[in-house]
Amino acid sequence: MKFTEHSRLAMHDDDLEVDDVIYAINQDEIIERYPNSKPFQSCLLYGRTRDEKPVHIVCALPSHVDMLIIVTAYLPNQEDWIEFRRRRKK
Repeated sequence: MKFTEHSRLAMHDDDLEVDDVIYAINQDEIIERYPNSKPFQSCLLYGRTRDEKPVHIVCALPSHVDMLIIVTAYLPNQEDWIEFRRRRKK
């Protein structure tokens, strides 16, 4: 597993620890897929930390290596999401 610099900064801003993200990833609920993202396909995962905070994680799984790349991880804004799983229409 590799955390990008962007993900580390976003996690810091939301007081998320690596353990929080790993715990949430293990719940493995894909809520959006980005098949055309570059340089690798990616997806948005929804999970919860051990203390039940909702967390979104954008990750990519390159086909040529066995590594999950954490692009970003953040606490979603409730105003933008329905049950943190579907985007609200604006």
